[in-house]
Amino acid sequence: MDPLHEERLARSKLRTLLFPEAPRRFPWARPAQLVLRSLHIAAMAMVVGAIPFGASFEALRLPILLTLASGVLLFAIDLARDLAILGQGSGVAVLLKLVMLGLGALQPAERLPWYLAATLVASVGSHMPGSWRHFSLLHWKVMRYPD
Repeated sequence: MDPLHEERLARSKLRTLLFPEAPRRFPWARPAQLVLRSLHIAAMAMVVGAIPFGASFEALRLPILLTLASGVLLFAIDLARDLAILGQGSGVAVLLKLVMLGLGALQPAERLPWYLAATLVASVGSHMPGSWRHFSLLHWKVMRYPD
């Protein structure tokens, strides 16, 4: 077989794996997301709520780790369904939230405003209409994916 043809075939398979025609459906995803999102919100509330009272990193270690772990798992489920989410409204909101959290970590004196802004972005990203959540900046149209 032609090596160029094999390379094209391999790239096509990889593209299909990463960006399926329709998002993958996992029967366990919805219940897992429900549990993870609840844990994420509760842990994040402890972190953001404790910052104005001067809580140390040591005191917040567990809620920070729970927030981080649950957030990574939530994002991993979305990415496993389809990497195209990164170019849609909901994925852009997550990426923006991560940038704000990173800025808060890099600027400890200003972390509360950054963390609050990240919380607002996350809330909007989670509750915006489907036409915004699934709007693809790459295709400039709404991708009708089931949530």
